[in-house]
Amino acid sequence: MEKKQIGIIGAGISGLLACKYMLSKGFDPIVFEAKSDVGGVWIKTIASTKLQTPKTMYQFSDFPWPSSVTENLPAQHKVFDYIQSYAQHFDLIKHIRFNTKVVGIEYEGLSDEEIQSYSLWNGNGQPFNFKGKWKVVVDNIENNSTKVHKVDFVILCVGRFCDVPNIPEFPPKKGPEAFHGKVIHSMDYAAMDYESAANFVKGKQVIVVGFHKSAIDIAMECSEANGLKNPCTVLYKTEQWNVPANLPWRLPLTCLCLNRFSELLVHKPGEGFLLSLLATMLSPLRWTFSKFVEIQINKMHRLAKYGMVPKHDFSQQISSCSLATVPEKFYDRVEEGSIILKKSQSFSFFEEGILVDGEPTGTTTPLKTDVVILATGFRGDQKLRDIFVSQVFQDYKQGSSDETFPLYREIVHPRIPQLAVIGFSESFSNLHTSEMKCQWLAELLDGTFKLPSIKEMENDMVELDEYLKRSSGQHYRRSCIALYIWYHDQLCKDMGWNPKRKKGFFAELFEPYGPLDYVSPSRSN
Repeated sequence: MEKKQIGIIGAGISGLLACKYMLSKGFDPIVFEAKSDVGGVWIKTIASTKLQTPKTMYQFSDFPWPSSVTENLPAQHKVFDYIQSYAQHFDLIKHIRFNTKVVGIEYEGLSDEEIQSYSLWNGNGQPFNFKGKWKVVVDNIENNSTKVHKVDFVILCVGRFCDVPNIPEFPPKKGPEAFHGKVIHSMDYAAMDYESAANFVKGKQVIVVGFHKSAIDIAMECSEANGLKNPCTVLYKTEQWNVPANLPWRLPLTCLCLNRFSELLVHKPGEGFLLSLLATMLSPLRWTFSKFVEIQINKMHRLAKYGMVPKHDFSQQISSCSLATVPEKFYDRVEEGSIILKKSQSFSFFEEGILVDGEPTGTTTPLKTDVVILATGFRGDQKLRDIFVSQVFQDYKQGSSDETFPLYREIVHPRIPQLAVIGFSESFSNLHTSEMKCQWLAELLDGTFKLPSIKEMENDMVELDEYLKRSSGQHYRRSCIALYIWYHDQLCKDMGWNPKRKKGFFAELFEPYGPLDYVSPSRSN
């Protein structure tokens, strides 16, 4: 019997995992990668970039970090070396077509009307439909040629944090074109070699727009290059609970929020009466935990002194997957004046810099500068949408208020046949969650289990969406997997695995869950 060919788009972490698990089930994967190497966003980053997650949480379940890496939060080059070692260890490189950019995918064999009439995924509830295949059109970057591949299934691993920058919109004649200095996105800054990036900001007035990880890292590099002579201004909208690597007493955050007990404190989708009652009874404890962390972060970073205490709860930020680790000495730089923090809900450009709408007076303040770096994120939604040739499939994004398609189990769209998306949703450990998704997908394609009806999947997605809106409030993000253990439990149950991975009652309840707990799944009867 001829092997089913699986087209995998992207050779970052998710693409490598997808390739490995497809091979484990006897499929024939072909990986299309636009760059010349594996690793995705880890190929080239800002010089100071480190892991945001402790390495014990950011590792492959069957390929732990080497003992030579002793840091809790390794630097970019060590993460990149680790990913490359994984690809080489499992002999994945030979399945990858480098320098091949996918410009479009089109489902052939069935009309859009037929697909929309289905009550079961793919029309038969199976992962494959003998009538349909995907046409994958790729451009070879090296020789400018175009080639068409036909595959039985497509796995999109194109990533959210690359390629398509999110550029704010401005009124006419008040955008970057009005400014006589230089405006770049953080993506462009990261693409420079380290010496060029340092020279780009050295001796210049720099404004960094944004307050997530890239913005903070770039601001640190600017302050190192220029010191007090040319302070770096960070323009932000909302204060954030940016966490240190460890809380006081060197207590990792994983001990407080990545065990089963911590998830007993919150309501969950589809929970029964007893679990709902327990979560309600334990809600004061969750509030206490949240306030404890807030007090410690405030104390360690002296947030009140700089007017940087967020108005939202720490628990809401966890529920929106928007935590970031703040670099050491960031607030020391704020203290000395080499980094200036300025809050504004909007800004525009003029010839010599930017016009900032100030708070709380609402007056407009001009800030003269030489360089503006927009650390304003990426449009992962646009990249995912544009890869489809079918307007029907593109329009499944319409009406979704977040950055990705609504997906069942954050993996498949009920109305898009023979296709999965890996690596677009976020969790406390993106690598591990991607690995669990790939394991789930491999079992699905191998026939271990079947998906519910389209209606049941859509109802499940709506229930999860409503939960996320309740738990994260104004910080709602559809693509966030806030219930880390609960989510993996759902995948385990689908696959027929025992979701309880620990030995003993207290270990199961209080020990943090991580990738190595899923190294040898035990089948349940």
